[in-house]
Amino acid sequence: MNAFDFLTPQRNPKTGTGLTMMLDKGMGPVHVIDLLEISGKYVDLAKFGWGTSAIHNKELIQEKVEIYHSYGINPYPGGTLFEIAYLQDKFDEFLDEADKLGFGAVEISDGTIEIPSDEREQIISRVKDNGFLVITEVGKKDPEQDHLLTPEKRIEIVNRDLKSGADLVLMEAREGGKGIGLFDDQGAVKEDELKVLSEGTDIEKIIWEAPQKNQQAYFILKFGANVNLGNIPPDEITALETMRLGLRGDTLGKVNLG
Repeated sequence: MNAFDFLTPQRNPKTGTGLTMMLDKGMGPVHVIDLLEISGKYVDLAKFGWGTSAIHNKELIQEKVEIYHSYGINPYPGGTLFEIAYLQDKFDEFLDEADKLGFGAVEISDGTIEIPSDEREQIISRVKDNGFLVITEVGKKDPEQDHLLTPEKRIEIVNRDLKSGADLVLMEAREGGKGIGLFDDQGAVKEDELKVLSEGTDIEKIIWEAPQKNQQAYFILKFGANVNLGNIPPDEITALETMRLGLRGDTLGKVNLG
């Protein structure tokens, strides 16, 4: 039983909606345990950011992966590591290593590389066949390239990925959440583009990368407490959950818990 439970609205995390994806930039096992003792209930996915999995001891990575699983959290390596494996023609070795390390999901992205659409479909299928949860990402790391993607093009990619077997699709915003994807240079949401995108896709399958507090509040007020949010810093997990539940001034009396 939680303290002040008589004041707390109810939400059921880890039910497939209202997902929270946390960005792990290289925390140690003790730090992870301390964090998850407090906030583990509110994390669904843990991304080992970028290529961080490749520069730490294998046994350490396995230990962290096991810790995440013990709290009901699905850990996975960042999309950049997949892109490196793709460029080096070592995709099969990448999948094998991800499996040996215990990762439960794989992210497929082309933020810094180009992958033909038909090959992207085949990759999604292969990852799925290997028993992983498949997460794809839409968007480019370079703002100039990313700005060339119209909302209609993003819809096309999202829907094609889902049709190909992807379980979830990330909308790129990077760690900073500015000047990329649906965010302008100040980090504000481009509402017209979001409207087009949300009406053309299954938003229950989309994870909106929203590293900034104002972005998280916007999506919660727009789509309700059970909107999927990603790239959440570890020390913001509890704060995000209070915002989802209307226990913070940004959403107090305004949030839809349905």
